[in-house]
Amino acid sequence: MTYVIAEPCIDVKDKSCIEECPVDCIYEGGRMLYIQPDECVDCGACEPVCPVEAIYYEDDVPSQWSEFKGYNSDFFDELGSPGGAAKVGPTGKDHPVVLQIQKKPESN
Repeated sequence: MTYVIAEPCIDVKDKSCIEECPVDCIYEGGRMLYIQPDECVDCGACEPVCPVEAIYYEDDVPSQWSEFKGYNSDFFDELGSPGGAAKVGPTGKDHPVVLQIQKKPESN
């Protein structure tokens, strides 16, 4: 089991979770952040600091965002498990579905 980042992160990328992660397993895509499932130690440090509540334990991802479990793991198909996001830096890439998601502008 691992933690998953869902749709609320798209176009936000606050990065508070990156600062809290003790194993450096949160990687930066172009539009959102992704948790490398093989590197995550399930500590949960990232979840409470997310300002948009986008991080969930894998079994607790709300049903409307359940596909993000696959999006997070699929993101690493090409990248693999590099052993730390800091040495990789921003990838500039995203899961193909994430690239197509249109976010609604927030109303004031």
